[in-house]
Amino acid sequence: MQLKPQLGNISAALAAASSALVSPAGQAGLSDWFEDLSQWQVNTALLYYGEDGDRVTAWEGTVQAQRTNGDQQTLSLAATLDSLTGASATGAVPQDQVQTFTRPSGNGEYQVAPGQTPLDDTFKDTRLQLNIGWAEPISIEWEYDLGGHLSKEYDYLSLGLYGGATRYFDRNNTALRFGASVFYDTIEPEGDIPVPFSAMALRADYDSEEAFRQAFDQTRGAGSDTKTTAELTLGLTQVINPALVMQLNYSYAQVSGYQTDPFKFVSEIDDTGTALVQRYERRPDRRSKHALFAQAKAHLSERLGGPVLDASYRFMTDDWGIDSHTLDLRYNLRLANGHFIEPQLRLYRQTAAEFYRPFLRRGEPLPDYASADYRLADMDTYTLGLKYGIPLSQQRQADIRVAYYRQQPSGPGGPGQLQSLELYPALSAWIVQLSYRF
Repeated sequence: MQLKPQLGNISAALAAASSALVSPAGQAGLSDWFEDLSQWQVNTALLYYGEDGDRVTAWEGTVQAQRTNGDQQTLSLAATLDSLTGASATGAVPQDQVQTFTRPSGNGEYQVAPGQTPLDDTFKDTRLQLNIGWAEPISIEWEYDLGGHLSKEYDYLSLGLYGGATRYFDRNNTALRFGASVFYDTIEPEGDIPVPFSAMALRADYDSEEAFRQAFDQTRGAGSDTKTTAELTLGLTQVINPALVMQLNYSYAQVSGYQTDPFKFVSEIDDTGTALVQRYERRPDRRSKHALFAQAKAHLSERLGGPVLDASYRFMTDDWGIDSHTLDLRYNLRLANGHFIEPQLRLYRQTAAEFYRPFLRRGEPLPDYASADYRLADMDTYTLGLKYGIPLSQQRQADIRVAYYRQQPSGPGGPGQLQSLELYPALSAWIVQLSYRF
């Protein structure tokens, strides 16, 4: 789950998706879709995410609404509002003495106690996301879908369009879908974009505020940058028998543009493990990703309402050197009066990016790219969750889900004082989600 104004672009961002509603396909007209609100299926959710050690805390509210009319045309709308606060890891190494860091804006500084992982405790963000989707059958065998996406944070704007076509075979027991999407993101970080590998300016190293400000400005580049993501997907869904459904998806994504995190840096150390300077990170401006996803849902009992096993596996590889494996297992067990419980186990493992460096060494040439972001390191995570569902009526249901998340990055050790300090601290978090469908 690792939020910003230019809201005048909302109508433009969603125009392509909403145009279907006023085209011949939307014969009834937009207003007719909202005349009878009882025809809509609405899902709402409130999620809490809290990391240990007073790190990131997130609250997220989501509303999703969908309606299918008599012509089997489907309109879907979704809105998400979330807020993040807390302390975020910067990438710097811990030290056995107090460390001082300049804030991204250049206005002020913060200190980190000896032996502690350097965290920026001013992390705060709010994000609004809007989605609109449309799906319509062309014939008995063909269906198309399209949609629009907008996400706005304080310093980040994301606009997207997506669509696809589905071909049905064998009395709708087989579905083959091709999809495509494109997203255009703009980032305007506070304090502008750092010059890659420039050394962080510290106020204590200068005789005056003017001299410090001049040095800080020399570490700043453009005020904004952009990123484009294009993705193609191919999916196959097959009903094997009345008790088993399987799905197989392949996706290819190409990302180009600014992909560096402007708030992360890498410590440059000497042979004693002492951090001499902090250098702003740099990541490649191109990334290609391949992903393969397989899922099976199986009824484990012949009787209606018996237990259901949901198992999925995802493999991802990219040209940054990251390979990841995700295994997700869920077991839905029906109880009396329509109640159910659903335990979940999710396992994730990834290899480090080729340019991941926990630190740089003084005297060695600077690499082309380097990042100390633990999210790019070798990593193992697991999630243990439990959902409890309560039917309130034929069309209304409430769920509560509680999950525990554990993350453990790993990597090479360091010299000198770094041998006795934790370079790859584990991270734990609790997740609580309340859902209501009507």
